[in-house]
Formats: sequence, structure tokens, C-alpha cells
Amino acid sequence: MFNDIGPLELITLVVLAVLVFGPDKLPKVIQDVMRTVRKIREFSESAKQDIRSELGPEFKDFEFEDLNPKTFIRKQMDNDELGLKEIRNGFDLKKEMAEVTDAVHSTESSSSSSSSGGRIDMTKKPEEPGEEDRPPFDADAT
Repeated sequence: MFNDIGPLELITLVVLAVLVFGPDKLPKVIQDVMRTVRKIREFSESAKQDIRSELGPEFKDFEFEDLNPKTFIRKQMDNDELGLKEIRNGFDLKKEMAEVTDAVHSTESSSSSSSSGGRIDMTKKPEEPGEEDRPPFDADAT
């Protein structure tokens, strides 16, 4: 909880508490603060137990820490049910880039590209549409 408080800051807090409350009242104040913190923890735990009992047996492994967005996303990304690891392993970037490079530089022979069953030859320029291929002008659409 207080992981970022250094020793100098801790000493400063202790000196400030002694000055504000005095040495004779300081133990009583510490007891009251600790009692309040303990009651808040007990209240929090009882509320969590009530919520778990109301949700039913389907949510018996429900953790409130999972409501933190970072924890939720990390847990879901580690879950193997989605098959993300298989997708990552099945995708070979070098192979895909080599295929694209081959298609762009036309290293494949024209006979293999024509018989590939619907592959697009990226080396050919598209034909310019003729005057008769232009769509009609629609004045209402503009």
C-alpha cells in the first residue's frame, strides 16, 4: 500500500504525528486508526462474501481483482481457449512477405499465375475506362 514511501518521508510523518497529537495521545490515536482500518477490512470482506453468495455457484471462482481492466485483459490474453497462440504460431511473416515480393516483382512465371485459379496479376496496369464506361452524371446526388 505504501511502497513508494521512503525512510526520510516515514520519519517526517512520525515527527509530524508527535507534534500534532503529542506523545501522550499518540498511542490512543494509533489504536483508533488501526481499529477503523480493521473494521473497514471486515466490512469489505463481508460485502465480498455477500456478493459471491448472491451470484450463485456459477461465480464461485469470481475474483474482484479481475474487475481491474489491466488484470482482466492480461487474464483473457493468457487464456488459451481463444486460440491466439495457434494463430501467432501459424502466421509466418517472412513467408507472407516473400509471396508478396514475388507477386510484385513477378518472379512467378505467367503460366503458373494464370493457372493459379483466380490469382490477380499485380504487374498489369488496369485498363483505362472508356468514355462509354463512365457512370451517368446525377445532378440530384451532388
